[in-house]
Amino acid sequence: MTHESDYTKQIPLTTSAGTRKGDMLYRTLGRTGEQVSAIGMGGFHIGQHGLTDDESIRLVRAAIDHGITFMDNSWDYNEGQSEERMGKALKDGYRQKVFLMTKIDGRTKEAAQQQLETSLKRLQTDRIDLVQHHEVIRFDDPDRIFAEGGANEALLEARKAGKIRYIGFTGHKDPHIHLYMLKVASEHGFRFDTVQMPLNVMDAHFRSFTHMVLPELVKQEIGVLGMKSMGDSVILKSKVVSPVECLHYALSLPTSVVITGIDKPEILDQDIEAIKTFKPMNREQVAQLLARTKEVAVAGKYELFKTSSHFDSTATHPDWLGGESPTVQQLAPSA
Repeated sequence: MTHESDYTKQIPLTTSAGTRKGDMLYRTLGRTGEQVSAIGMGGFHIGQHGLTDDESIRLVRAAIDHGITFMDNSWDYNEGQSEERMGKALKDGYRQKVFLMTKIDGRTKEAAQQQLETSLKRLQTDRIDLVQHHEVIRFDDPDRIFAEGGANEALLEARKAGKIRYIGFTGHKDPHIHLYMLKVASEHGFRFDTVQMPLNVMDAHFRSFTHMVLPELVKQEIGVLGMKSMGDSVILKSKVVSPVECLHYALSLPTSVVITGIDKPEILDQDIEAIKTFKPMNREQVAQLLARTKEVAVAGKYELFKTSSHFDSTATHPDWLGGESPTVQQLAPSA
């Protein structure tokens, strides 16, 4: 028998599997009151070149038919292909069945506005349910987003105009940056509706969002969007956990949604089966699973999004961020 460690005891666990309807479980998205599917469909994979437009559309609609309502996307995924395919898939009455989320990379108000308008056109909708500041992975990102003339001004105006409903942010690099983003937001009198971050069986042992950020989100009633439950399949290469175990662990945390990449019907079937067989893990089960992953997780070897630049798309496209805010431009010394 594996005894609970103090480390394991600190991990918040969900108190309910959710509300089961058909093949799917539904949970409340933080304090918004919105009911969303416990599994979310990752937008990156549907835009990859290995899939045709028709295959992507069929996959998205099959997911919705199985009860997946949370749709993830981003302005920068596959040069816009992901949003364009999602927009096509959500025609013929499917848009009304989903909670649609996308992300923007712009850090200035102007860049954020331009990217949001592009996303609205690609997604073929006049309102996006949730827009998130994407890849908050540098300590200057929060300062730029909340600066005068920063990106959050654009999202606040868009929300007031009815173009978006809720505002969140994402990041995958370091929990300290997430905490700093929450701090800067609070200093500006703002509270996010959602936060997206890596939550997986390796994270608990290394630079842990589970330990450092998750309790704060629960405290503030911010909707928790878990991602990288399998680290884009890298975690599976450790050979110590199965895909279903990865999903069951992430679902056992107080996540509103666990977003996962679905690029073929077999993966969709796997995810639906994980939902059908899911029962929240108790602390003893969590302790046993984390004991199994500890040795391979301690140095972040299988969490490349934390320890390498492999997942840092904005680092290779600084132009997406839109330069500096007008305030910085005024104050910066001339070259």
